[in-house]
Amino acid sequence: MKILAIRGQNLTSLAEEFRVELDQPPLSHMGLFAITGVTGAGKSTLLDAMCLALFDQTPRLSGRGGTPVGRDVAENDKARLLANDVRGILRHGAVEGYAEVDFLGRDGRRYRARWSVWRANKKPNGRLQDQVMSLTDLATGQTIGGKRTEVRDAIIEKLGLSFDQFRRSALLAQGEFSAFLRASAEERAELLERMTGTEVYSRVSMAAHQRHKEVQEELDTLARGVAAIPRLSDEERAVAEEGRVREEAALAEAQAVQARAEQALHWYAERARLVAQEAEAEQSRQRAAQALEAAEPRKAELERVRAAEVLRAPLNRADEESRRLVAAEEALAARRAEAEAARASAQVCEEARAEAEARRTAAVEAEAAARPALEAAVRLDAELARARRDEQEAARALEDSHESERVAQEALARVAREEEAARAEQKAA
Repeated sequence: MKILAIRGQNLTSLAEEFRVELDQPPLSHMGLFAITGVTGAGKSTLLDAMCLALFDQTPRLSGRGGTPVGRDVAENDKARLLANDVRGILRHGAVEGYAEVDFLGRDGRRYRARWSVWRANKKPNGRLQDQVMSLTDLATGQTIGGKRTEVRDAIIEKLGLSFDQFRRSALLAQGEFSAFLRASAEERAELLERMTGTEVYSRVSMAAHQRHKEVQEELDTLARGVAAIPRLSDEERAVAEEGRVREEAALAEAQAVQARAEQALHWYAERARLVAQEAEAEQSRQRAAQALEAAEPRKAELERVRAAEVLRAPLNRADEESRRLVAAEEALAARRAEAEAARASAQVCEEARAEAEARRTAAVEAEAAARPALEAAVRLDAELARARRDEQEAARALEDSHESERVAQEALARVAREEEAARAEQKAA
């Protein structure tokens, strides 16, 4: 536990907001410092603020009588405070005040404890309301506890000190230093352990003592067991050693014989297993041969079916190619007839054109009268060109027919080769 900062406002003689940052320079670099001042300067108020924020108590307001006090004895008792009520630390005339402490808990985390009080309606003559306490984890901003008692218990758990232990160690009020000295040795040991964090050594010491006790008991048990064992004389021990040597030699020889016997047993067992496997394999082979012999008729039928199925596609292709060849031959014959007709027509047209050409020289002057004949000659030229194109198309068709015939012949030869290969495979099977 370590106090990091003390803050407050409107507490007894300290009217303005005050703060003492113990974790900031220059106080953070000082090993020891003093709080000094004239009477009434507020020295004890700083310590009261620290106790209020942490425990909702102060040393100088504890242990006093509970007599109601107030400005007027005729005042309502509910508006008067008891003599030891910590709310009486609020400065006279102030409407609100607070005390706040930042501290480092024994778990190594930083916390902020806050105590606050105010008057009703924030008026100087308003009735004092119940004080409020809060505890905040500065790292996460999480508020711990809800009610005042829950918050006080949480602060005590984080500090590791109760109010009595705190004011006997961390804070010794005036005239109470003898309280620490008058405490029993057990109370002082517990308090010092909590302050220094050395309670772990007490637990380690207790655990070590318990372990020593257990080990000592085990050692005593073993010693009693050893003492109960009868011991041999030197002559008996020598005889026993000789017997042990003979027994070890006999054991080694017996182990060697056992190893050879186990090897022989393993060999015979392996041989028996292999002989059994051989007999079983022979039986399996005979059953397979019988099954194969019984399946020969079905196998022959299957082979014939397979051979037929193999030839089905090539025969279908051969039939299709034959039909295409016949169609191509018919088309070729038709194109040849058309070509012959075109040649005859072309011959006639050529003769007519030659005659017309002969007449053209003589009939130049009568061109106007002979224009119909000229137009006829042009038409004949067009027909001749058309006949030539037909002849070329017929020739191309003839070539296509020859190509189709060649493809069909190759397909037929391929089918014949496939049939021959299938017959060879059937014969081999």
